[in-house]
Amino acid sequence: MHYRPNNIGKHAPINWRRGMIRLWILASVAWIMAWIIYFAIEMNNSRLDAVASMLVLFAPPIALLLFGLATRWAFRGFEVEDQYPRA
Repeated sequence: MHYRPNNIGKHAPINWRRGMIRLWILASVAWIMAWIIYFAIEMNNSRLDAVASMLVLFAPPIALLLFGLATRWAFRGFEVEDQYPRA
């Protein structure tokens, strides 16, 4: 006789918002670390390079975050509103 839990076939609830934020953080940190290593190896210290490097470091993670928020907003437009709210 094998133990079988009562919730066979049921899926565990997933917190998509928290998971996506964590994935964004990981991707952003990886992006920034990779470019810091690249600039440490290749950069000659000039002010223009410093401004460009800051733009390269932080613009893509911020753009990805804004794109994720916009995607969430767009998908929320497909949700069906409750016609008969509970009292």
